[in-house]
Amino acid sequence: MKKISTRDKLITAMADALQRKGLHGVGLNELLAQAGAPKGSLYHHFPGGKSELAVAAIEHISQRIDGLFAQLFSQQADPLKALHHWLQGALQQLENSQFERGCPLATIALESGPEDVEIRAALQRSFATVRLALSQQLHQYGYPSEQADNLAALFVALYEGGLLQARVAGSSEPLKRAAEALFNLTRSQHPQGASA
Repeated sequence: MKKISTRDKLITAMADALQRKGLHGVGLNELLAQAGAPKGSLYHHFPGGKSELAVAAIEHISQRIDGLFAQLFSQQADPLKALHHWLQGALQQLENSQFERGCPLATIALESGPEDVEIRAALQRSFATVRLALSQQLHQYGYPSEQADNLAALFVALYEGGLLQARVAGSSEPLKRAAEALFNLTRSQHPQGASA
């Protein structure tokens, strides 16, 4: 079994904190305790402090999403069905956490300001990566490139906004309704009349 480095433990703890509390909702002592890391380790591994750790966590989250997409799309030839499974997983996680665990990218994006240049750049890269992965799958399924790009952007916007509304409402209903409408729209826009 591979030993997890202190650096990786800190990144995992930050990724979890971002999803539950956001960047400003978690303190350094809480992060260190969750990672089981000594006090000096944060600045040893991340000289830029909490912001640098947040960027590393955003990149870690992005890699996890990439891996999840690769798995889902390899298991399901129809990208709409793969996306449906992705949404179901997100809703299940949200419900199981008593509506505490939303999207970690959205949570930190809402908190970031113009001064958070590195954080916003990492978020922009992560959102672009997600949109590209979705667009490529939709394009392979028969959607023209521009239409696939537009649908991918719409899906990411729906996912983020729907999770946010569901989290605030303490109910999955806002995301479920929006997703149903988007899936119906996406199916109707397919060049060959896709059925998912």
